[in-house]
Amino acid sequence: MPTPTVSFEFFPPKSLQGSFRLWDCARTLAPLAPEWVSVTYGAGGTTRELTREAVGALGAEFDLRVAGHLTCVDASRAETMETARGFRKAGVSDIVALRGDPPAGSDGFVPHPDGFSNSVELIEALAADGFTIRVGAYPDRHPEATSDAADVEWLKRKIDAGASEAITQFFFDPETFLRFRDRCVAAGIDAPIVPGLLPVENWSKTRAFAARCGASIPDDLAAAFDVAERDDRAELFAVAQAAELADALVTEGCDHLHFYTLNRPDLTRDVCTALGRTSRAALSRVA
Repeated sequence: MPTPTVSFEFFPPKSLQGSFRLWDCARTLAPLAPEWVSVTYGAGGTTRELTREAVGALGAEFDLRVAGHLTCVDASRAETMETARGFRKAGVSDIVALRGDPPAGSDGFVPHPDGFSNSVELIEALAADGFTIRVGAYPDRHPEATSDAADVEWLKRKIDAGASEAITQFFFDPETFLRFRDRCVAAGIDAPIVPGLLPVENWSKTRAFAARCGASIPDDLAAAFDVAERDDRAELFAVAQAAELADALVTEGCDHLHFYTLNRPDLTRDVCTALGRTSRAALSRVA
């Protein structure tokens, strides 16, 4: 079975301790030769400058192809495109374009009076400016979607607007992704759809996160994680669960996997190792 290529998502630091944590995460995972890495954008655009700084620093320090996240939240069109061009000045031409989560405490997404009203408008502007664009996709129904078909239709609009690839929200059952991929193919979407995987660092926080974003958790998996935590083997089980999910996806033809690292690299590294992704350092020692 071929070894899949990989990519990793990081989030920008908000403190000195966070900077050390991001640097340790990148230092641990960069030897796995990811195709690219991305840096997230905080809810409400709260990490706009931090994201731009982290994008430039990661590319320069670790020789990584870096994608900056960019959202439509709480910024005018001019401000949003200024951020995008700031990425370009830092040597970055890849953007993960998202509508974005509304600021904490708000009732929902409300476009800036002079801003992009949705992700499709943002993608069109970025494509006209020559960026390589990736977008989000939702194997489990997005909390605001009216149907599974609506999620697929919206993804097709984003691809038609200029996106070249989609990355899914995390999920726990391979069939969830495979059914979604089949619906996308039937709708005429021919861009790559990359499965997003979240190795479970903290089970209780993951359950809460999944509930907020609409990611379903099979009952038997929830029970297994509860038992693993009770028996003090949660980390071992998390690696085994993520590796099994990844292996099932690779068997079904997925040649690239995207990992949500939460800036905690150990589980992601262990899953990649289980899949046969050997670090460049190890390869050089063998040579």
